[in-house]
Amino acid sequence: MATKEKEIGKVVHWYGKINVAVVKLAGGLKVGDKVKVRHGEKEFEDTVSSMQLDHEPVTSGKKGQEIAIQLSQEAKDSSLVYKA
Repeated sequence: MATKEKEIGKVVHWYGKINVAVVKLAGGLKVGDKVKVRHGEKEFEDTVSSMQLDHEPVTSGKKGQEIAIQLSQEAKDSSLVYKA
């Protein structure tokens, strides 16, 4: 039985030099959560290892916030982020 993926955000900006995605959250996210990033047919899974809000380290983010998370692969602008 397939489980419906829960969209938790959308990438609003990608900083390629430091592999950081700014994500507008549609749900809660914590450091340590596994996420799936999807853009068209391309997708990858990653674990949230660090998170910042207004350039300050935080351990969680909530709906409506724009948080920065470091990822192992490129996440293009408007990529969707799901809990994995």
